[in-house]
Amino acid sequence: MQLPWWWELGDPCAWTGQGRGTRRMSPATTGTFLLTVYTIFSKVHSDRNVYPSAGVLFVHVLEREYFKGEFPPYPKPGEISNDPITFNTNLMGYPDRPGWLRYIQRTPYSDGVLYGSPTAENVGKPTVIEITAYNRRTFETARHNLIINIMSAEDFPLPYQAEFFIKNMNVEEMLASEVLGDFLGAVKNVWQPERLNAINITSALDRGGRVPLPINDMKEGVYVMVGADVPFSSCLREVENPQNQLRCSQEMEPVITCDKKFRTQFYIDWCKISLVDKTKQVSTYQEVIRGEGILPDGGEYKPPSDSLKSRDYYTDFLVTLAVPSAVALVLFLILAYIMCCRREGVEKRNMQTPDIQLVHHSAIQKSTKELRDMSKNREIAWPLSTLPVFHPVTGEIIPPLHTDNYESTNMPLMQTQQNLPHQTQIPQQQTTGKWYS
Repeated sequence: MQLPWWWELGDPCAWTGQGRGTRRMSPATTGTFLLTVYTIFSKVHSDRNVYPSAGVLFVHVLEREYFKGEFPPYPKPGEISNDPITFNTNLMGYPDRPGWLRYIQRTPYSDGVLYGSPTAENVGKPTVIEITAYNRRTFETARHNLIINIMSAEDFPLPYQAEFFIKNMNVEEMLASEVLGDFLGAVKNVWQPERLNAINITSALDRGGRVPLPINDMKEGVYVMVGADVPFSSCLREVENPQNQLRCSQEMEPVITCDKKFRTQFYIDWCKISLVDKTKQVSTYQEVIRGEGILPDGGEYKPPSDSLKSRDYYTDFLVTLAVPSAVALVLFLILAYIMCCRREGVEKRNMQTPDIQLVHHSAIQKSTKELRDMSKNREIAWPLSTLPVFHPVTGEIIPPLHTDNYESTNMPLMQTQQNLPHQTQIPQQQTTGKWYS
């Protein structure tokens, strides 16, 4: 029988050949067991504090290895577990994250990454992010809290900012500390500032880019914004030359002298570079000129006080019901007068109708009445006019076809020649030319 791993650390009961026996744990084994249990429970209930600066790129990696030890069965020290784990992140008390914070995890077998650029509005306010890890094999969950304490930066924002578009990188690849450090090192060699910070990283898909085809190891592309405290170098400003602008309009690569310093690792689209000089930006605030369509400023909204006088709605209720009811009653009386009191009558109708039409109508009514009376009583004998009186050959009187107690309802409507008694058969001509009676 295979025992669980914690049994080997020192269970007070051991299996023997005759049943269960007792043994005492050694102090070293007891210490190892308690240390393991403490590590597991401390991970479950621990909160982590981070202190990013406003206006500087913040990156926090959600490592799968950190959460693997929280899903039972707990692995032994040194044991490797490769369960698929996904993460869900949200601001405590809200269904989503703050607007400046993004999250990405490419597959359940890769680490998740929280990244973004904190804003100055959140300085001094702790932001609590709930991180829920899901084990997709055992469906176990574990929750951590990440407390983000945003600090104010001394030189925020940096006056000179440049945004590069790197074509051969995905956002999760660019967020790696080694790759981001190599890019900042290349930018520093070209720009040579005293202070250089990564401000923000954005995937090209978030800017309206298309998902690349899964061929030739194509990448989505990523925008990287960096800031410095010195003006742009002459190499970065080469993009603004008329010749390079013309080449960009013709979808051709511009000629940049410092491109070889990036080409070894990063393929930069120089036509999409953006240079922003904060020192020369003019305030875009314009005074609002009131005219048509703009309401005057009414000040702050003042809600009504709680001490409102009670209002009697009885009169309104009566008016609402009485007026439609009165209108409906008047219409009903008018309709009743037209339908009941304005009738001409049968006598007046007969006086205005020609006599020949009344006689014709009366004959039709009498015939209809007679037919209805005859249909009610089917036990009477057939009219004599419908029966043969004399034999067509001998001239003898033929007795009635049925007696008085005969049920006429069983007699067919039309009698054939075989049904009639004293019927004289008509000779028939055969094909041989002889007559048979």
